[in-house]
Amino acid sequence: MKFLRAILVLAEICFFGIGALIIGCIIFPLLSLFIKEENRRKLFSNIIHSSWNFFVGLMKNTRIININIDGDLSKVKGKIIAASHPSLIDIVILIGNMPNSLCLAKKELLKNPVMHNIVKSLYIINNIEPEIFQKNAMKALADGYNIVIFPTGTRTLPGEQIKIHKGAAQLSLVSGINIVPVNIKTDYPFLIKHHSPLDAGNKPVNYNIKIMPEINPENYINDTDSEIKARNRISEKIKEYIN
Repeated sequence: MKFLRAILVLAEICFFGIGALIIGCIIFPLLSLFIKEENRRKLFSNIIHSSWNFFVGLMKNTRIININIDGDLSKVKGKIIAASHPSLIDIVILIGNMPNSLCLAKKELLKNPVMHNIVKSLYIINNIEPEIFQKNAMKALADGYNIVIFPTGTRTLPGEQIKIHKGAAQLSLVSGINIVPVNIKTDYPFLIKHHSPLDAGNKPVNYNIKIMPEINPENYINDTDSEIKARNRISEKIKEYIN
C-alpha cells in the first residue's frame, strides 16, 4: 500500500510540473498576445485557481489527502491571509480553494523558466524595495485580491518553535486591511522539510484547515506606542492563531 501511494504521489507531482510548464510556457504567452496587460491578472489568476483546484481534487480522489476546512475560504476577498506552512502544497490548496488570490514570491523565481510567466503574472515579488512592494501589494488588495503570506517564511516541522516574520503585520498596518489567520495542520508528515516527498503513509493524509478570527490592525494601534510595537503585537497574535 505504501509503495503504491508513493507511485501515485510521484505521478501527481510530475502531472503538476507538466501542467505548470504548459500553463507558464504555452497558455499564458499565447493569451498575452490577445489580452490587454491590465486584464491579464484576472484571467490568469482564474486559470491558476481552476487548475490548482483540479489538482487538489485529483489528490483527494486518489485518496492521497483529505481536506477538512472549518470556514469558507471561497468567501474571503481582499484580505491578507497569514497561514501556517507545514507542507509543500499549502499554497496550492489555499489558492485552489480561494479565487482571486495571489502569493508572495522571491524575485529569484523569475529566473525559473517553468515558473517565470506564472510568477510574473500572479505573484507579488517581496524581496525588492519596500516602497515598490507595498505599492504593488496595496494595488492588488484594492483590486479585491487576497494576498497569501506564510509568516514563518518557510515550512515548519512538527513541534518546531516558530518565528514570525513581520511582513504580514507591516502590510496590514500600512494598508489598513484585516489579516485572516489560517491554521493548517496535517496528521502525517507529508511533503514536509527533510522528509521524502513520496512518503504519504498508508492512508489519506488529513489536512485540517481552520479560518481564525480576523485581526483588525486598528485594534493594535496605540497613539502612545511606536509602529514597531503595534507590528510586534499583531505578529504575536498571528503566531497565537497559526501555531
